[in-house]
Amino acid sequence: MPELCRFYNIVIKMIFSDNDKHHKPHFHAYYAEYEASIGIDGELLAGSLPLKQLRIVQAWAAIHENELYKAWNNAVRNIPIDKIEPLR
Repeated sequence: MPELCRFYNIVIKMIFSDNDKHHKPHFHAYYAEYEASIGIDGELLAGSLPLKQLRIVQAWAAIHENELYKAWNNAVRNIPIDKIEPLR
């Protein structure tokens, strides 16, 4: 599962060929013992994150929406994906 980005102790990853379970473009966010699947549109699909971290991840996803869709399109075809800039 390639890492796309890391910021504020949050790790963002995307799984190759991961379009069966949620049927929508998404990524995975990890923070401490929490993990969540989040749609590129910001919808929480599964799991959980503390509210503050969820809002940070949603803001990051909104800023990088085009890059996330590009990464998703590559990941479902098993093509390597590029890292995405963190929030600063």
